[in-house]
Amino acid sequence: MKSLSNIEIKLDSVKEGLRFWIDARRPDSLFDAEENAAENNEARYQLVEGCYYDYQISDSEFVLGDVGENIIQQHKRTANLGTIAPNIFVGTLSIPLLDRQTSQELCKIGLEVQSVKSGYRNDYRDMLELITEKCTDLLLQANSPVSQHFGIDYTKDSQTLYQKFVFIKSVIGSDDFSEAIHRIVTAPVTKWMETTEKKDIRNIRRFSNANIKEIIKNGRRIKLPESNYLRSYGIDTLAERITTIRKTDSVDTPENRFIKHALENFLKFCTDINNKAKEFGHKKMEIESGVMIRELESQLHHTVFKAILRPTSLKLNSPVLQRKEGYREVLRVWLMFDLAAKLIWKGGDDIYSGGKKDIATLYEYWLFFKLLDLFQSIFEIEPKDISDLIQETPDGLNLQIKQGKFTPLRGVYNSGSRKLNILFNYNRSFSGKKQYPDSGSWTTTLRPDYTLSFWPVGISEAEAEKQELIVHVHFDAKYKIANLKDFLSEKSSNELDEEKKEHRKGIYKNVDLLKMHAYKDAIRRTGGAYILYPGEIPLIKTGFHEIIPGLGAFPVRPAKTDDGIHELKDFILEVVNHFLNRASQREKIAYRAYDIYKNKPKKEDEINDPLPETYGENRNLIPDETYVLVGYCKSDTHYEWYRNHGLYNFRMNDETGSLILDEKTVKAKYLLLRRNGKADDVFRIISKGPKVFVNKKLSEKGYPNPSESEYLVIEIEKENTLELGQSGWNFKELEPYQKLVNLEKNPYKLAGIPFTVSLTELMKVKIR
Repeated sequence: MKSLSNIEIKLDSVKEGLRFWIDARRPDSLFDAEENAAENNEARYQLVEGCYYDYQISDSEFVLGDVGENIIQQHKRTANLGTIAPNIFVGTLSIPLLDRQTSQELCKIGLEVQSVKSGYRNDYRDMLELITEKCTDLLLQANSPVSQHFGIDYTKDSQTLYQKFVFIKSVIGSDDFSEAIHRIVTAPVTKWMETTEKKDIRNIRRFSNANIKEIIKNGRRIKLPESNYLRSYGIDTLAERITTIRKTDSVDTPENRFIKHALENFLKFCTDINNKAKEFGHKKMEIESGVMIRELESQLHHTVFKAILRPTSLKLNSPVLQRKEGYREVLRVWLMFDLAAKLIWKGGDDIYSGGKKDIATLYEYWLFFKLLDLFQSIFEIEPKDISDLIQETPDGLNLQIKQGKFTPLRGVYNSGSRKLNILFNYNRSFSGKKQYPDSGSWTTTLRPDYTLSFWPVGISEAEAEKQELIVHVHFDAKYKIANLKDFLSEKSSNELDEEKKEHRKGIYKNVDLLKMHAYKDAIRRTGGAYILYPGEIPLIKTGFHEIIPGLGAFPVRPAKTDDGIHELKDFILEVVNHFLNRASQREKIAYRAYDIYKNKPKKEDEINDPLPETYGENRNLIPDETYVLVGYCKSDTHYEWYRNHGLYNFRMNDETGSLILDEKTVKAKYLLLRRNGKADDVFRIISKGPKVFVNKKLSEKGYPNPSESEYLVIEIEKENTLELGQSGWNFKELEPYQKLVNLEKNPYKLAGIPFTVSLTELMKVKIR
């Protein structure tokens, strides 16, 4: 393939001397592939996706027609000049040449657009082959529509026929199939066969009973010499020639008959397709089917097949067909052929309609089946869900995966200690219209290529969303990602400045990274977002200390061996093990999020008053979760003792005024004292919990008149009330106090009963 800076295409068939010129703007982006274009069924002159080319038609009476996707950009003033911008299009561009006055199409100019990925041709073939194989596997399942009969209707439109042909071509046009036929013809299975022939009696060494009878009875005899010893037995003549049996090594076996039959059927299919392609004027299908016809004919013309007869029956259970190298591959293709010929795929329009080879979209579909295989090996994906991927349509059996079409598959993972629901989604949209706590995006609608969701068995998906019990992990297919270093790499100050300038121009080189962040940050309950690309290096970035939340990339290559998916499998297993840890930090965050966000904040719960700043020892000061013990001080003497000794005591047992050790009370950080009908003294509780003091010990410390035998005692220190606004609180308006008033009618007993409130509740009754 020769690199050029410009090319000239002669269009003398339209008008003598008419020329079409193309100039490349970038070096090594325009090629003449005259030598190998035919074998790939490609146009001779080849461009590269993502590049720009200037074109000119020598006569202004002619213009180029539109091929869609803004590929042909005609000059506004000079119609025979313009730009060819393939963008992401890959495949054959058939550009119509039009008469400028009548807009009549005069001919088509064929140009091939290459992918930036050098191995895309092999990738394209291998991925189509795997998709065909997986589809036929689905059809062979017991509960699939394979039991129903569908004939190949050659009267359908050319696009439907081309879809069927592409499936067939992917299996009988593969290198594996050609190698299998080569193995068979170079080392065919043979068997010993007995053949009979007339032979001169003088050349016979051994005689059978049948031969002895022929010696006596056969005609055309010869006289024995007078001296021959047989004359003494009354035998005067012998048969001149008798029948002998000879064993030969023959290739005309049932297995070889099957191989010949299969090739003939494949050839007939391709011939029928070729005839229909000519009828419909589908040039691409005609050329591709012609290539397949020549390939199959060359295989059938091998001398081995000349000695093989037509089969009388097909013994598909033959050990040779099922086990011998070469034969088993052809048997597999034969089993796939009938089903593949009935398959259509509406999603295929995205890949190969109009001559294009959308390798990036095909990679997305191919990954769907790779991920389905992976998740089936780890989780119990329901067979009924998988069989729904193939549905009967008037055109045949349609593969139900298509970009923009939501495809969910469900399963269960049972570790023994925990059961998890698994949901594998293809192209699920997360709506931006739903409000919290419903599922979706809180900004705009987003649609990752694949989403794997986990939540506990025993709860619905909708309820798991509301309770923050579900986690989504998203994956996006990126066939053309150029360099993983550009995806998640540290940037220098100069690089960041340059990136800013490009952003102002609307150029976003790190768009893949931005999209992963969008999934992670916008879609509720997302644990991670990852790129899948056909490279070599995995990359995982964790948000905190655990495997999720995170961002990253995993290599999954379109290869029959070493596709790299084990890296992704290890990651998925690590994520599953993470979900089995009920004490994970993610579990704690999820509960906190549910507990905090389950109710909308109330206006009356706002606190705009001074509080201790939440750093250092006050880092965990959250007003709703910071509790205040409201105690009672019956005299100034007791108050001075509390301040001087840094202790405060409560009654025990079931006496009125005893302390109930509930969760809020044990966690209390502050003590508010009520005395003389007011509450304006705040102490900080510095002990980790209450201690039991006996009567005698309090007396020794100078406590005035201890009347109980035992007390609960906490350690306190005077709080700087400036941090809480240096004010008093109307404690009688507090809800717990109101409840006590309703329960205890004796005001003297009521005064000594302690209770606990949150700091938020307390600040509501602040005296301003």
